[in-house]
Amino acid sequence: MKIACVQMNVQFGDIEQNFSSVENHVKKAAAEKADTIVFPEMWNTGYALNQLDQLADENGQRARKFLKELAVTFNVNIVGGSVATKKDGSFYNTMYVANRSGEIVAEYDKAHLFKLMDEHLFMKAGQKMNMFELEGIMCGGVICYDLRFPEWIHGHVLKGAKIMFVPAQWPSKRIDHWQILLQARAIENQCFIVAVNNVGSNPNNEFNGHSMVIAPWGELLLSGQTEEGIYYVNVDLQEVDSVRNTIPVFQDRRPDLYTS
Repeated sequence: MKIACVQMNVQFGDIEQNFSSVENHVKKAAAEKADTIVFPEMWNTGYALNQLDQLADENGQRARKFLKELAVTFNVNIVGGSVATKKDGSFYNTMYVANRSGEIVAEYDKAHLFKLMDEHLFMKAGQKMNMFELEGIMCGGVICYDLRFPEWIHGHVLKGAKIMFVPAQWPSKRIDHWQILLQARAIENQCFIVAVNNVGSNPNNEFNGHSMVIAPWGELLLSGQTEEGIYYVNVDLQEVDSVRNTIPVFQDRRPDLYTS
């Protein structure tokens, strides 16, 4: 699978500019024969949380339609990072995934809200996991702060995920945590991690990218990029089974000892 990681400069509160940027990035990545294109967190609005009543996507209708049409037009899978949505009068941080056929194969509301960026004051947390198939491969998707909860990631892998997608708006002042946690999640779960961060700034934070693709052994297939751009990585999904057969951690688990 050829994966395009779109390290995007999300414009704070500027929906039209952000939608235009996403479309342009999809066109470019499709021209490079990408199979799956991945975007960062909250790409439609940025963290303009106090403007959500005006900016949030009602029932995700615009984002869903937009991603479906792009996926069909350019014959690609799109892991749509996440967007700010409004559903039943409440706001959510929602990931949509569209496959080549234009089906929305995943809708996930961020389960762990990040208090340091005031998400809990404006948004509701999701209540379910996020499993989906792309190209016949079982995948999982979580959002940014979810990364700090290893049991949440591991739960997806136990259900069969071979790739975990992690869109984010992870501030530069904690980027060392981002890199260490991502590599640890890949090694301990023996899966591919595809993590896409944004660049730029908002009134409260600076972002410096460092999007990463990590193999099941922990090798860094993509890391260290700090500029806006599209970064491509080819992943061989057979590596997952090979690593799991070499060190059979899933067979050697002792879940009876792990509950507190």
